[in-house]
Amino acid sequence: MSVSRVQIAIAVGAGVLVLMIFFGYLMWLNGQGPVLSRSEDRDPLSGTPNSIDLNPLRDRTTERVAAKYLDAMRDGHCQEQLADWEKDYRKKYAAFICSSEAQHPLVSWKVVDWEDAPPLRILHYRGKRLNAPGQSATYKELFSVTLENKDGDWVVTKYDAMY
Repeated sequence: MSVSRVQIAIAVGAGVLVLMIFFGYLMWLNGQGPVLSRSEDRDPLSGTPNSIDLNPLRDRTTERVAAKYLDAMRDGHCQEQLADWEKDYRKKYAAFICSSEAQHPLVSWKVVDWEDAPPLRILHYRGKRLNAPGQSATYKELFSVTLENKDGDWVVTKYDAMY
């Protein structure tokens, strides 16, 4: 079967059109914020959306910093993570958090909301915790990590959880 020049031109034109649409979509995504959409349905107690769609091209620096912080908390390094809090008014709060984290350690977590209030960024998580160390029973709860942009570096400044 022979292929005519018209058929080749149509195939090339369709390929170019598909590529233009794809790159146009990438350019549109690049111009969007970190959260593309939030569900209308919200948790009745906390007000957080039941689901969000995050931009795959978002800057994940704050998520990496928060994940490192949460990994350390999960692994029992709460005292080291909150060492700076021991020097100011948050001393009792830091002791409470470390005690509570030891009693109800994190198992896993997922970002459920994202707030930007420059220079702060608040990441809200839904986490799974153990009822007590050594038990297999778990429960889910919401918590948040607040990060501050200090001279281009993101630093965790607040950890808010209900136990």
